[in-house]
Amino acid sequence: MILFPPCKINLGLHILNKRADGFHNLDTLMYQLPFTDVLEIIPSETFVFQSTGLEIPGDENNNLCIKAFELIRSQYEIPNVTIHLHKIIPMGGGLGGGSSNASAVLKGLNALFNLNLPTEILQNLAAQLGSDCPLFIKENPQIAQGRGEILSDFELDLSPYYLKLVNVGIHVSTKEAFSKVKFYDHFQSVVDIVSHPVERWKNLLKNDFENSVFEYHPSLIDVKQKLYDEGAIYASMSGSGSTMYAIYEIEPNLTFHQDSGVFEKIVKL
Repeated sequence: MILFPPCKINLGLHILNKRADGFHNLDTLMYQLPFTDVLEIIPSETFVFQSTGLEIPGDENNNLCIKAFELIRSQYEIPNVTIHLHKIIPMGGGLGGGSSNASAVLKGLNALFNLNLPTEILQNLAAQLGSDCPLFIKENPQIAQGRGEILSDFELDLSPYYLKLVNVGIHVSTKEAFSKVKFYDHFQSVVDIVSHPVERWKNLLKNDFENSVFEYHPSLIDVKQKLYDEGAIYASMSGSGSTMYAIYEIEPNLTFHQDSGVFEKIVKL
């Protein structure tokens, strides 16, 4: 079985307040992109996980694909599998690639072994792996609230547009992103704002992480401005960074590709 786990961007990200459990209440719209990793799952005598493509840092045993298999195996009788992940989506940039891989493993095992688990059960399992994982059980845009685990479907069609992703290789830790976050009174919810035409988002739709992340990494301000200078109608950082994205009415050119270490991708939405 071969699957194509997508990535996501955050269209707006409001950090409303800090909760008693230490997490933060959020309000964001997560939109999946047709830019994917490749994941193969086949039955095997022993469990094997292997990866190609972009190098995945850290202890392999902590990979969410392995954790997803172990979670299913702990609750349902399934045989061993070989999982081969070909990594294309940049890691640690706010695109949710790791979460998407984990959810793809859950969905793949469900289909491969005819477990017939409904969407709600798969989302509950995904939530045990990470806050972003339940998003990828479905394919449609979803509003995320609470600490990100409360999802509701949202109709949004961006198919007339092009999108550019730019990752300059800056790693932003979650601690760093939250360290200087300020809470604002958001007079409009993300739902209200994205209900306006995309051309009106520039001065309305904000990612609250930008204030703190840009303070640590001012070069990202230049990236955002360059995206607007080349014709973007909306540009923002995804998640807690550091990947920047921009939406265009006309297909843009690759403009960062000559810079060493910069990842740049154009996607037709």
